Amino acid sequence: MRKFIFWEFPRASWQYDVKVALILAFIFLTPRAMFRDQPRASSVVMMPSERGVAQFWIEPDLLANLNEGQRLERANQLLRSRTGKLHKVTRVEPIFDSEEEIRGYMAYATE
Repeated sequence: MRKFIFWEFPRASWQYDVKVALILAFIFLTPRAMFRDQPRASSVVMMPSERGVAQFWIEPDLLANLNEGQRLERANQLLRSRTGKLHKVTRVEPIFDSEEEIRGYMAYATE
């Protein structure tokens, strides 16, 4: 057992090959759902900035059902948690599609 744990088998031995096969089987055969590791698009994205004002795209469900003041406060919290920096959000503007549905919010912030 000690040899197995500390990988003390010589290369090209059958024990070495079995251990490598077990590792590869675990990597490729373990279902992704077992670890709850599903790819997800980022919900807060930093956009190219203009004149020292940072711009962030925020998914609509993160700021839904909030009034203007609450949106600013929530946007500050989101930016702090996502970037690790203290940003001061000056305004949050909704972005609409052609059918006047909110597709997201653009937050403008200074550092």
